[in-house]
Amino acid sequence: MKKQIRALIPLVCMALMCSCSQQGNDTDSRMDMFIDKLMGRMTLEQKLGQMNLVTGGDMVTGHVMSNELEQMIRRQEIGGVFNVKGAGKILELQRIAVEETELGIPLLVGADIIHGYETVFPIPLALSCSWDTVAIEKMARISAIEASASGVNWTYSPMVDICRDPRWGRIAEGNGEDPYLGSVLGPAYVRGYQGKDMSGKDEIMACVKHFALYGAVEGGRDYNTVDMSRQRMFNEYFPPYEAAIRSGAASVMNSFNLVDGIPAAANKWLMVDVLRDRWGFDGLLVTDYDVISEMSTHGYASLPEASVKVLEAGTDMDMVSSGYYSTLKQSLDNKAVTMEIIDKACRRVLEAKYRLGLFEDPYKYCDTASVAGKIYTPEHRRVARDIATETFVLLKNANQTLPLVPKGRIALIGPMADAANNMCGMWSMTCTPSAHESLLAAMTKELQGKAELIYSKGCNIYADSTVENNANGIRPIARGDNELLLRQAMAAASKADVIVAALGESAEMSGESASRADIRLPDVQQKLLRSLAATGKPVVLLLFTGRPLVLTWEDANVDAILNVWFGGSEAAGAICDVVFGRVSPSGKLTTTFPRHAGQIPLYYNHMNTGRPDPDAKVFNRYTSNYIDESNEELYPFGYGLSYATFEYGAVSLDKTTLTAGDSITASVKVTNTGHCRATETVQLYTRDIYASLARPVKELKGFRRITLEPGESREVTFTITPDMLRFYNSQLEYVWEPGEFDLMTGPDSKNLSSVRFELK
Repeated sequence: MKKQIRALIPLVCMALMCSCSQQGNDTDSRMDMFIDKLMGRMTLEQKLGQMNLVTGGDMVTGHVMSNELEQMIRRQEIGGVFNVKGAGKILELQRIAVEETELGIPLLVGADIIHGYETVFPIPLALSCSWDTVAIEKMARISAIEASASGVNWTYSPMVDICRDPRWGRIAEGNGEDPYLGSVLGPAYVRGYQGKDMSGKDEIMACVKHFALYGAVEGGRDYNTVDMSRQRMFNEYFPPYEAAIRSGAASVMNSFNLVDGIPAAANKWLMVDVLRDRWGFDGLLVTDYDVISEMSTHGYASLPEASVKVLEAGTDMDMVSSGYYSTLKQSLDNKAVTMEIIDKACRRVLEAKYRLGLFEDPYKYCDTASVAGKIYTPEHRRVARDIATETFVLLKNANQTLPLVPKGRIALIGPMADAANNMCGMWSMTCTPSAHESLLAAMTKELQGKAELIYSKGCNIYADSTVENNANGIRPIARGDNELLLRQAMAAASKADVIVAALGESAEMSGESASRADIRLPDVQQKLLRSLAATGKPVVLLLFTGRPLVLTWEDANVDAILNVWFGGSEAAGAICDVVFGRVSPSGKLTTTFPRHAGQIPLYYNHMNTGRPDPDAKVFNRYTSNYIDESNEELYPFGYGLSYATFEYGAVSLDKTTLTAGDSITASVKVTNTGHCRATETVQLYTRDIYASLARPVKELKGFRRITLEPGESREVTFTITPDMLRFYNSQLEYVWEPGEFDLMTGPDSKNLSSVRFELK
């Protein structure tokens, strides 16, 4: 069947490919010649069509129906489509594009494959808490295998926005608050998606987003404005974008927010001066959803003018607004835009297709016969379960409440206990939730023949049904009467030896358009938890969340807290693995958990003030603090407990003076003083004591994940070079400056051993 289809590829594309393949071995030269010849045949309308990206309508954000979409392809009005699921559907769309149009140009087919396709992995914020680049690359590799088997060749991931405001729902999509960690994890996604060079049939195009600064929106409110100094951009927010781009990401998506008062997509300094010129990005740049048409609402420009400004700012493809396709011809006639800049954008779209190998084989991602053997396979599910266990963060474990011994009577109570459709978390629209297991089902199997499991829902997500409907979105959880549910829960708790409370956010309470002003446990869940704690029985809180929450009461009153985030399609089994002790939790926080929402933004690598608070336990007037709350966080960046305990020795240096071209070796001995095999993430921080610009109180500069048997010790070493100590000065020069530095190691950003060295 595939050979018959490929035989129908228009002769024009075949001829162009053959002629270009004879021009030596240089891929770029062959690509340039091929695209030159192709564009020489294209009309203005066909070029604008290549720059037009539409949604197919299969998923929740879509609105273009199938027949309309097919006609648009036949008229050569679009260059790509997203939100279409199914290899058969995509095969037909590609067939129309290749066989029923004059030029036969194949389509880009995109999807929001954020943390898995059918096999869904933990949400990205959870993945970052593994601090495991190998696991994250493996996750992206499996995602690419499954998506490509289903016809998708472009994923809108990774999201590398730095976020320090947990009210913002899209914090769940990123890697947390730290620029160094984000710069390490972003490239792992890119490597996993794109493989060696996107030439393989299971390698797809990554898209770094959202450029730029989207995670710093004011008030944590989605789509809101951003305002910060350029020095802060370069030192604190830009590094993960640059790292992902320099790792070879083939596409970038710009963001919704304003930057310097200009919508990011139209900000020429951002898109041209920084992204293209400074960082050398020559790939495909696409807008986010409907960004161009929204510029009129910003009060910035009408659709025709906005389309020109975005194009001139270097953006090649217009997602959904159709501003390019519907207005640029008139703008060209009016001399508001040049043919040269249109050609440049069209060329980048065609280059992306060429690099994906679509001109050579338009159907490389449409092998419908092989789909079943590559989707949601037992091996993929096993990997997803193993990775999920690495992401859970043990926040509290008084009296070694965890792991639980499977005996006696265990009460499982809470609205997230029997919510299989919520295990995957946000941005999991390509999966099949009906195939997933609930925590109740997994624990029932786990305890069969060992202990009695007593289940009660306990409460709804929110007391108010309207608020809950807003929160649950496409993942509804059946409601009940709150008072009846509470009575049933207390009856179940009265029979139990230990209580496991499955509480927190539902899946769609984080992600896009899911900002929260109050980031405590929802009202009716607080009431339930307080009632369970009042029984005096051990209570284990399994916390489902897509963001840091305020857990001050919970930390003071609950025996154990295991943050399980949203662990993906295999979350339920992975939770059992950790709760019952087959795996020791090893996750470390990549975001600071505040004591109160009024402390936000709260992050570990802050600048000091001229009047720092000398004692957080008491109020000190005329210092930088609050009358009614401590400056201290509840759980610091890098924090996470284990079923084992680890003893850190003092950090030592092989020398205390560092010069250009030289290095220092820092060493710290770590010992597993517990009773089980466990993994620890050893963290390295530095502080620049004096510099031409005030520098943070500490900055992450390295980490090592080590696994130790009980009683085993290991010497962990880090190599310190002058390049690690660079920063952008007031002239945006990337420099290191001589002076003294503190070097710190430890299990998190707060509990550290320190030594000083000098950079000369």
